[in-house]
Amino acid sequence: MPSFYEFFAGGGMVRAGLGTKWQCLFANDFDHKKSRTYKKNWGDGQLKTVDVGSLTTGDIPGHADLAWASFPCQDLSLAGGGAGLKGDRSGTFWPFWNLMKGLIDDNRAPRLIVLENVGGMLTSHNGSDFRTICTALQTGGYSVGAMMLDASFFVPQSRPRLFIICSRNGAQIPERLRTELPQPPWHTRIKRAYNELPGSVASDWIWWHLPMPGMRTTSFADLIEENPPDVEWFSRDQMADLLAQMSTIHREKLRRVKQLNRPIVGGLYRRTRENDKGIKVQRAEVRFDEVSGCLRTPAGGSSRQVIVVVDGATVRARLISSRETARLMGLPDTYELPGRYNEAYHLTGDGVVVPVVRHLAKYLLEPLVESHDKRASAAA
Repeated sequence: MPSFYEFFAGGGMVRAGLGTKWQCLFANDFDHKKSRTYKKNWGDGQLKTVDVGSLTTGDIPGHADLAWASFPCQDLSLAGGGAGLKGDRSGTFWPFWNLMKGLIDDNRAPRLIVLENVGGMLTSHNGSDFRTICTALQTGGYSVGAMMLDASFFVPQSRPRLFIICSRNGAQIPERLRTELPQPPWHTRIKRAYNELPGSVASDWIWWHLPMPGMRTTSFADLIEENPPDVEWFSRDQMADLLAQMSTIHREKLRRVKQLNRPIVGGLYRRTRENDKGIKVQRAEVRFDEVSGCLRTPAGGSSRQVIVVVDGATVRARLISSRETARLMGLPDTYELPGRYNEAYHLTGDGVVVPVVRHLAKYLLEPLVESHDKRASAAA
């Protein structure tokens, strides 16, 4: 059974995606609220709730096949302050990497490392943050490749994320797991960043091959609760305020959907925009393409997503429920969420979409581990 370490574990969504074929040797997160939920769902045998910078290799047991790190994205995202890897949050990559270097020195280097973050890493500081990370990994003895996966292939949520996937040097990589040329859609956004990599990194680069998933069978409407226990439908006055915040373009979207005379579910976010006089105002922006907007944590000024249900002339709206956010992340309804709404929203909005992890595990990570095992057996 392949084994893994899960850093920045949150509620354990990577663990959910890897599934029962994998054994967790160690998990870490500094957030005690998230850790309580992790323990509810996975037990507390592997979880250590401390800042990653306080960990030493002595805290890390065994020799794992995979180390996964979904380190904080705020300093790399377009909505963040632009601090990049020098920021307090996204800069936590460095203590994680120092741990990996310690494991390398202990002859316990993970065979695979996966880093997950927002696509903004590709352009943060004109691409230097991406180059810095890839160079560190390559210098540390790993062959590096990256791909962008949008969760909308798997769940009805628009959520593109960057995955940097690294294989320990010396491991034999089956030809079916790599491609000579970039493969759309996974590599389309990677090509420019790749062209700016140092020669030593680019020459050892891997264009990972990943099959396309089957057709998604669920829509946004399929995940919606009629009467969720943690949120209420807006009052008439609240609805009037919401509709008044729509620009002409979004009012026209709503008008066209009303004319369909059938139930339609959309997602809405409040944004700060400049009006035609250059004054910043709050706008309500809605989409009716059967896909949710990207879940965001309700911290740092990001708005919570609003569900809009249109049935002819009737328009209802409310905040998205915590269970609906979990469903958009691919979590089963048996997954125990925090009792408080904001904690649940924060947990899911910070997570990794479960079916995306499963797809990567099935078609890339597990075949790589199997190949490594065969090579080690042959050598013995």
